[in-house]
Amino acid sequence: MSKILIIDDEVQIRTLLTRMMELEGYDVCQAGDCRAALKQLELQNPDVVLCDVFLPDGNGVDLVLAIKKAAPNVEVILLTAHGNIPDGVQAIKNGAFDYITKGDDNNKIIPLISRAVEKARMNVRLEKLEKKVGQTYSFDSILGESKVLKDAVSLAQKVSGTDVPVLLTGETGTGKEVFAQAIHYSSKRARQNFVAVNCSSFSKELLESEMFGHKAGSFTGALKDKKGLFEEANNGTIFLDEIGEMA
Repeated sequence: MSKILIIDDEVQIRTLLTRMMELEGYDVCQAGDCRAALKQLELQNPDVVLCDVFLPDGNGVDLVLAIKKAAPNVEVILLTAHGNIPDGVQAIKNGAFDYITKGDDNNKIIPLISRAVEKARMNVRLEKLEKKVGQTYSFDSILGESKVLKDAVSLAQKVSGTDVPVLLTGETGTGKEVFAQAIHYSSKRARQNFVAVNCSSFSKELLESEMFGHKAGSFTGALKDKKGLFEEANNGTIFLDEIGEMA
C-alpha cells in the first residue's frame, strides 16, 4: 500500500485530506510543521508528500529541498493558496513533482496523487536497476592479481570522485572501456548517460557531426537536426575509444 505524508498546520485540512486519501486506499501519516515532517519522513518512508506552503516553522517551498535531499525518490506536491503561482513554480524548480491550489476538487487532487505515486515507484525501480548496473560495471568486476592491475584500479577509483578528464592507455583489448565504465558508475555522474564512441568507426568528416551534432540542411544528406554525442552525454561521461584516430 502506498503511503502519503500530509504536512499542514491546520488540523481540519489534514483530517479532510487524510479521509480523502484513505478512501482511495492510501496509507496516510501527518505532520503539522517542518520539523515534524522531516521526522515523519524518516520514520514512515512515504511515497508522496502533500505539503502546504505556509508552516509555523518554515516555508513549504524550502522544505521541498530538504525532503528531496533526505529522500530523493519521494515525490512532493505543494499546496498553494489561490493564485499563488510563483510559489508553485519555485517548488518545481526545487524538485517538487507539481503544485495544486487548496480547495481544488477531487477530480484534480486524486489523479495528481496517483501520478506522483507512480513516479515514486518508478524512482525506486530505477534506483534498483542503477545499483544492479553499477554492480555489473563496478571496480569489483575487474579481476586480477598483478600489482600493475591493482595499481591501475586504485588510481581509477581515486579519479572517479573527480570531474577531471581521464586518459586511459593500453593495447586494444586490454579493458579500457571496462575501466571507463567502472569510473563512470562509481562517480556522482552514475545516474547520467555513459556514451561510448569508437572514433575509428567514422570518417573525419562524419566524426565532427557525430560529436557535436548538426542542423538540418547544414550539408548534403542532413535532412533533420541531429543531437551530438557530447550533448547526449551531458552531465554524464563520454568515452572516446581509439582516440588516436581523431588526429
